[in-house]
Amino acid sequence: MRTFNSYVFASLMAFAPALDAASADQPVAEIVTFRLADGTDTAEFVDAALGMTGFLESTGAVLSRSLSRDENGLWTDYIVWRSMAAAKAAASDMPQQPEAAAFMAPVVAESVNLRHARILMSQE
Repeated sequence: MRTFNSYVFASLMAFAPALDAASADQPVAEIVTFRLADGTDTAEFVDAALGMTGFLESTGAVLSRSLSRDENGLWTDYIVWRSMAAAKAAASDMPQQPEAAAFMAPVVAESVNLRHARILMSQE
């Protein structure tokens, strides 16, 4: 199995949908599903995900984030961004962050599905 790398990440971001000018400042959900390489320690991976917090906070554009795993081992990283522009800017900067390597290394590249969706309703 190949693991995730910055080339795959950049390729996925090229397919992120464009928003029209009227919705440019609308919050956007970034939904990434993926699987981890066999043998990956869950606690270590969650720690690596938490290690991305400083970078994400430094963007000033993250409204919320959650990381989950279902009973079949499918992970979902769900980030709400202030805008599509902010999501794309962070995505292009993320692979250069030192802490990103530990987070991305165990992700199986072929399993990654990334999409963005404008948030039309939210309830806390």
